[in-house]
Amino acid sequence: MSQQSIKLIAIDMDGTLLNSQKELTQETIEVLHQAVAKGIKVVLCTGRPKPGVVSYIDQLGFGEADEYAILDNGCTVYQLKDWSLVAHQALAPAEMAELVAAAAAYPEISVTFFDADHYFIVGEEIPELVAYDAGLVFTHPVPVTLEEVQASPVPIFQGMFMGEAPALDRFQAEQGEALSQAFSTVRSQSYIYEALPLGTTKAKGLLNLTQHLGIAPEEVMAIGDAANDLEMLAFAGFSVAMGNASDEVKAVADAITSSNDEAGVARAIEKWVICK
Repeated sequence: MSQQSIKLIAIDMDGTLLNSQKELTQETIEVLHQAVAKGIKVVLCTGRPKPGVVSYIDQLGFGEADEYAILDNGCTVYQLKDWSLVAHQALAPAEMAELVAAAAAYPEISVTFFDADHYFIVGEEIPELVAYDAGLVFTHPVPVTLEEVQASPVPIFQGMFMGEAPALDRFQAEQGEALSQAFSTVRSQSYIYEALPLGTTKAKGLLNLTQHLGIAPEEVMAIGDAANDLEMLAFAGFSVAMGNASDEVKAVADAITSSNDEAGVARAIEKWVICK
């Protein structure tokens, strides 16, 4: 892998860029800055919504640079200097209704939706698991009715089904096949099953961004650890699995780095891009 051939590095966040404490280490920040100094685009490519990314962008100091981020598992592509949308995919009101209907017979499953700045939950109560997940992305759930979220004046990017793993396993087993015909679905966490506009993946977000920037897929390096990174890794000319990645991810990657608690992203960039 030649450093001259890589023009963009797409990096997952949870389990990849962030350590187990959800922290960015100074060592990793410094290596990312070295890549940027070489003219390489460093792009966070995550399932997180915007509120869960802003503080990390501030730590990286990318807000003033000509950098980009792919959020919501590929639904949104932002230019960071002004948080303008370069591209996005959104759910239609009828699709929102379909997601809520799919969970109607499963009282243990919550349905959540996201726009750029809000984390919505359909219903009057906020289950503990939903509150916990919202806290991970630095926001608070807002209870809404289906009709309220359908009437949103701004795009709703994605929906999530949330529940304890055994309940979500049953929901996915019974509803997953039908949902996957109408949506792009992914089990991104043991307690989260995501439903995105059909055809939306991190790879789709990367395609939108690379076309915008005039960068070819073979000039992209991608680093990830989980199922929602598979399409991104397949899209990139050079793919790297974290040491803590699932076996499924390791099997498709071109290379494997150390774990997220061993600065695996920094090690990968040093070895295959900066070439120390």
